[in-house]
Amino acid sequence: MKKIGLMGCGMVARYGHLPAIQQTADLQLHAIYDPIASQDFPHAFTDVEAFFRSGIEAVTITSPAPCHKDNVLAAARHGLPVLCEKPLALDRTEAEAMITAMRQANVPLYSAFCYRFSPAALKIRELVRTGAIGEVRSLRLIYIWSLHGKYTETGTIQKRRADRLLEGGPMVDCGTHQIDLATFWLDSPVTRFHGHGAWVDEYEAPDHMWLHLDHASGAHTCVEISYSYHHTAKNRCAQFSYELIGTRGVIRYDVGQQLFKMENETGEHRFEFHGEKDFAGMYAEWARALHSGKSDLLTSAAAGMRVVEIAREATNQVIRDRPPQR
Repeated sequence: MKKIGLMGCGMVARYGHLPAIQQTADLQLHAIYDPIASQDFPHAFTDVEAFFRSGIEAVTITSPAPCHKDNVLAAARHGLPVLCEKPLALDRTEAEAMITAMRQANVPLYSAFCYRFSPAALKIRELVRTGAIGEVRSLRLIYIWSLHGKYTETGTIQKRRADRLLEGGPMVDCGTHQIDLATFWLDSPVTRFHGHGAWVDEYEAPDHMWLHLDHASGAHTCVEISYSYHHTAKNRCAQFSYELIGTRGVIRYDVGQQLFKMENETGEHRFEFHGEKDFAGMYAEWARALHSGKSDLLTSAAAGMRVVEIAREATNQVIRDRPPQR
């Protein structure tokens, strides 16, 4: 049983990480840290050093992205393994500093991509690896939504969405899931990438973006992500789908339609539908990694850094290339 300390008690911690830790047999939620307010928990700290002295054996970081570097460096100073929410860092320079510190402390650092652990995502990986649709040549990964809308119920600007756009926009935030999935499924690194963007809202970063990835295998991935889809509408909706096109067939997964199927030369094959996230599966794997010292499923720090680099550089390129405003 490993004693886990969690840093950052915001929304993603409350709905995803905390419940998953508590339901994982080999993990014990021992302490939590948040600099703003103490939580209703026996070992809740607002002082970071007191948190690290509490007896924890590993750290989950679910704080906002701008805090990730400092949190990881603190864990490295105390010699503790880390599972860090995406994006691992704000840019490659930060990620390199984090990786160096953890390597010098001789403790592992993983980037937390819970989408990898959905039974649907793991099934797609299996289908690709067994050649069920032949050689995968094209991936279309669509994730367009409002990030809970521009305004709150009282008409004020919704802070969570505004913060994510100020931190770099949708590709730097949630788009990292899709970049990670593409490399996870194909087991093929990205050799070249290019972004395109559109501005519906008034931020420096595009709130709707397309990212094109070329892989060493010859496959191409197109990621489309938006934080402006229905962002001011009374009735909000979203589109979330995966499509993998191979030389012998197609895999399609669609959250809105609750659809997961494959079409190949033998006909249509339907699979049990599962949601796109699985925090419990991710923590079960982290528990195994903490005991064994390795994992083939968690995203390594180096892979997480590459995801950050692609998302950030593509977004910066789109900002630089933005046409003059009329």
